[in-house]
Amino acid sequence: MDNNNTLQTPQQFVANNPAFKMGGLRNILFFRNTNGLVSSGAVCNIGRKLLINVPKFLAWAEKNPEIKGEKNEK
Repeated sequence: MDNNNTLQTPQQFVANNPAFKMGGLRNILFFRNTNGLVSSGAVCNIGRKLLINVPKFLAWAEKNPEIKGEKNEK
Protein backbone atom coordinates (compact mmCIF):
# COMPACT_ATOMS: atom_id res chain seq x y z
CA MET A 1 0.00 0.00 0.00
CA ASP A 2 1.27 3.46 -0.82
CA ASN A 3 1.28 6.45 1.53
CA ASN A 4 -1.32 8.61 -0.24
CA ASN A 5 -4.19 7.99 2.19
CA THR A 6 -5.71 5.08 0.29
CA LEU A 7 -7.65 4.11 3.43
CA GLN A 8 -9.68 6.79 5.18
CA THR A 9 -12.31 6.94 7.88
CA PRO A 10 -15.73 8.17 6.77
CA GLN A 11 -15.00 11.53 8.42
CA GLN A 12 -11.72 11.90 6.52
CA PHE A 13 -13.38 10.84 3.28
CA VAL A 14 -16.14 13.48 3.58
CA ALA A 15 -13.59 16.16 4.48
CA ASN A 16 -11.49 15.30 1.41
CA ASN A 17 -14.45 14.76 -0.96
CA PRO A 18 -16.99 17.58 -0.51
CA ALA A 19 -19.34 16.07 -3.10
CA PHE A 20 -20.25 13.50 -0.44
CA LYS A 21 -22.18 14.48 2.68
CA MET A 22 -21.91 12.51 5.91
CA GLY A 23 -25.59 11.55 6.02
CA GLY A 24 -25.58 10.16 2.49
CA LEU A 25 -22.31 8.33 3.06
CA ARG A 26 -23.61 6.77 6.27
CA ASN A 27 -26.67 5.51 4.42
CA ILE A 28 -24.51 3.94 1.70
CA LEU A 29 -22.21 2.40 4.32
CA PHE A 30 -25.12 1.05 6.37
CA PHE A 31 -26.25 -1.05 3.39
CA ARG A 32 -22.70 -1.97 2.31
CA ASN A 33 -23.41 -5.71 2.39
CA THR A 34 -26.28 -5.44 -0.10
CA ASN A 35 -25.19 -2.58 -2.39
CA GLY A 36 -21.91 -4.13 -3.53
CA LEU A 37 -19.43 -2.08 -1.50
CA VAL A 38 -18.08 -5.05 0.44
CA SER A 39 -17.78 -7.29 -2.61
CA SER A 40 -15.95 -4.52 -4.51
CA GLY A 41 -13.37 -4.18 -1.73
CA ALA A 42 -14.23 -0.50 -1.27
CA VAL A 43 -14.68 -0.81 2.49
CA CYS A 44 -13.04 -2.87 5.19
CA ASN A 45 -13.25 -3.25 8.92
CA ILE A 46 -10.20 -3.25 11.14
CA GLY A 47 -11.54 -4.08 14.55
CA ARG A 48 -14.51 -1.78 15.06
CA LYS A 49 -13.16 0.84 12.69
CA LEU A 50 -14.70 1.07 9.22
CA LEU A 51 -12.28 2.27 6.56
CA ILE A 52 -12.92 3.34 2.98
CA ASN A 53 -10.51 2.38 0.21
CA VAL A 54 -10.77 5.67 -1.68
CA PRO A 55 -9.83 4.55 -5.23
CA LYS A 56 -12.10 1.50 -5.03
CA PHE A 57 -14.96 3.51 -3.49
CA LEU A 58 -14.80 6.14 -6.24
CA ALA A 59 -14.66 3.42 -8.91
CA TRP A 60 -17.71 1.77 -7.29
CA ALA A 61 -19.54 5.13 -7.21
CA GLU A 62 -18.88 5.67 -10.93
CA LYS A 63 -20.30 2.24 -11.75
CA ASN A 64 -23.36 2.81 -9.52
CA PRO A 65 -24.36 6.45 -10.13
CA GLU A 66 -27.94 6.05 -8.91
CA ILE A 67 -27.36 3.83 -5.87
CA LYS A 68 -29.70 4.49 -2.96
CA GLY A 69 -30.08 3.04 0.48
CA GLU A 70 -32.38 0.07 0.93
CA LYS A 71 -35.17 2.03 2.60
CA ASN A 72 -35.28 4.52 -0.31
CA GLU A 73 -35.56 1.87 -3.03
CA LYS A 74 -38.99 0.87 -4.25
